[in-house]
Amino acid sequence: MGLNLIVLVKQVPDTQNITGDAMKEDGTVNRAALPAIFNPEDLYALEGALQLKDKFPGTRVNVITMGPPAAQAVLKECLYRGADFTALVSDRGFAGADTLATSYALKCAIEKTGKYDLILSGRQAIDGDTAQVGPQTAEKLGCNQITCVSRIETVDSSAGEIIARRSIEGGWERVKAKLPVLATFTGEGEAPRPASAKKLMTYKNASPQAPAGIVDTGTAMALWDIPAIKADPVQCGLSGSPTKVKTITSVVLTAGEIKYVDPGEPGITELVHELIADHTLG
Repeated sequence: MGLNLIVLVKQVPDTQNITGDAMKEDGTVNRAALPAIFNPEDLYALEGALQLKDKFPGTRVNVITMGPPAAQAVLKECLYRGADFTALVSDRGFAGADTLATSYALKCAIEKTGKYDLILSGRQAIDGDTAQVGPQTAEKLGCNQITCVSRIETVDSSAGEIIARRSIEGGWERVKAKLPVLATFTGEGEAPRPASAKKLMTYKNASPQAPAGIVDTGTAMALWDIPAIKADPVQCGLSGSPTKVKTITSVVLTAGEIKYVDPGEPGITELVHELIADHTLG
């Protein structure tokens, strides 16, 4: 029996190329000034969903992202890898959303898709590193959640159960939960598959459309605004975000001293003793 899967993904700023223009004066991220990439851990969540699709014939993989129009790039990447349907949740009213407002919008978008068995997402996004959106979304939906998943071992749709392996400090554990479940993935799972050349040619010109619903024939990428997902505008964007940035300080680190260390054993030994003496080590 096929499964109904939803994958939550995000286009994020490339945090390895941060500049002084990364933040606006109001404390929100200036995404236009930063190169954008597919959030790394979300790719592992997508791979987890696609592996279930390979295993259970008839499974449908629906992908949702909330962001500006440019975020359609990550949705295309999902279609290239094997997703069946994608939705761009985009509206000026979503701008400046914190984790609470974001999880509310995603909850509304998920409910628009209809019945689901599993929701998969990355553990956290590299731009915020909060790891809050997945759990908050599960809480708002009233469904079970398993965090820090590296692998989904079994899904028994007849019994309505899932067994997943999750990372814990010093090892891992196997967790069983009743469906529906929201699972957040780490980067410890199977390596994400590359794009399919055939699907790339099929979807390279895909663009967000505004269909009446998720089952519209021939629609690979939908565009949903606040009215489309029946969200309360007051709970979206800045108005729905209790988290506020008070001040921003730019910190520039400069080298105060440079010391040459002989690469031989005596030089390394001396360095280690110095680090122990000033309590950097030990």
